[in-house]
Amino acid sequence: MAARRLSTLWPDLCGCNVLGYGYTWPYLAPYEPSANRLVLAMPEGQGAIAHQGRRGVATVLTQGQALPFSDATFDRILAVHMMEESETTAATLSELYRVLAPEGRIVIICANRSGMWARAEGLPFGAGRPYSRRQLKAALARAKFIPTVGSNALYIPPTSLLTRPSLLRGAERFGETVWPRFSGLVLVEAIKRLYAPSDNGHAQKVARPKFSGVPALNKTHVNKGGIGKTDV
Repeated sequence: MAARRLSTLWPDLCGCNVLGYGYTWPYLAPYEPSANRLVLAMPEGQGAIAHQGRRGVATVLTQGQALPFSDATFDRILAVHMMEESETTAATLSELYRVLAPEGRIVIICANRSGMWARAEGLPFGAGRPYSRRQLKAALARAKFIPTVGSNALYIPPTSLLTRPSLLRGAERFGETVWPRFSGLVLVEAIKRLYAPSDNGHAQKVARPKFSGVPALNKTHVNKGGIGKTDV
């Protein structure tokens, strides 16, 4: 159900460099054939599972919040079970912001604070701290991302008895209509845009400086006494 929502946000990642942070392989596997590069970064506290991509092993185990990638490396980032289990959420989001390219997009999927899945302690969704969609957007905004859209998914109760595809589709349609706030998962997409924040907290594009005239130039000349500068 979460992958269904993700596919509406990212229908195609052809030619993109994609980073998955956390447990993301089930969500990103459909994009692997078309993506330019797909890397799965898994935090040491969560553990790593090796996955094979077109170029060999695609998984890297990361230590702390530091990611072994250069600035602006990825066009898309998907983070799953990161917000709930991270002890230093702000530092992790800051590191994800660093490795995301300008105009790149990030999607975070985490357990919904209002949903039943966050109360199922025997499942990954019940571990750590759940978030509401508003809290997730606020955390992304504090990390200098600009939230764009949010969505919900997984409306069935935390049981294996209702996993037939027809039941899942019906439960999703019913939940989206009747109780949209009580989904098991929340998804928020945000963009990295190089804007300067204004005093009221909203993003504001940096304007180019305006010149009223031609600025003074320095012309270097050589004379017998050595090298000097003459303003022209």
